[in-house]
Amino acid sequence: MNINMNGNFYDLSSPKIMGILNLTPDSFYDGGKFNAIKEILIHVEKMINEGMDILDIGGYSSRPGAKKISVNEELSRIIPVLKEIKYNFKELIISIDTYRSIVAERTLDLGVDIINDISAGNLDDNMLKVVSDFKCPYIMMHMKGNPETMQKNPNYDNPTKEIINYLAKRIKKAVEYNINDIIIDPGFGFGKSLDHNFDILSNLEYFSMLDKPILVGFSRKSMIYKSLDTTKEKSLNGTSVLNSIALGKGAKILRVHDVKEAKECVILHKKLNNTF
Repeated sequence: MNINMNGNFYDLSSPKIMGILNLTPDSFYDGGKFNAIKEILIHVEKMINEGMDILDIGGYSSRPGAKKISVNEELSRIIPVLKEIKYNFKELIISIDTYRSIVAERTLDLGVDIINDISAGNLDDNMLKVVSDFKCPYIMMHMKGNPETMQKNPNYDNPTKEIINYLAKRIKKAVEYNINDIIIDPGFGFGKSLDHNFDILSNLEYFSMLDKPILVGFSRKSMIYKSLDTTKEKSLNGTSVLNSIALGKGAKILRVHDVKEAKECVILHKKLNNTF
């Protein structure tokens, strides 16, 4: 399974690791942890050495109840760091986690490779046009409502079926804009209860009917630490368990805070399936 990235085919037949770099003071796990350029560059280099394939940079926290910020503030968090990372790690594939077309456009102008949109184009009517103009890969996530409302009693009759139908409609819309290099994300934790999240994971293989690479993001989320009656800080083992299950059900990208452990999941998954 390939996607076109800057005119080259990027092979997703072997699962990839997407490392998370949150440049926000209020992200649910690592908010404020990396707030100086030197520290950021050291952390990015560490993730590369541990096996990261894609770096996902976000400047706007999407956790429930997160503080709203302006487009200018989002850009001010991302642009200086992005320039430094591009200068120091020229071959690194970079994704920008944003639902705002202006942020997407500005960062794509600076050489970003992928746009990762939690709203699948629903929160900014111009997003699909920007992605189409730049002909970049596009990650489309399912979210019920918006970050402010998504966890207020989310309700589904059949979570898996409804989310697949939603993503199918968003893919159809993107294709109308000549966007074909699409990655889908079921959106674990975005407008879902714990039971919804585990229902989706148990049926993850059905998302393959959309014929798009599947990205999953469980890293240290509440579906893990609440189920285990623990904390975010102690939920790394649970994250690895769910990553391993998702790989067995067809996930092609693991979006994680902890690259080394995710890479080990991929290595053992490939060993099990003799895909070295």
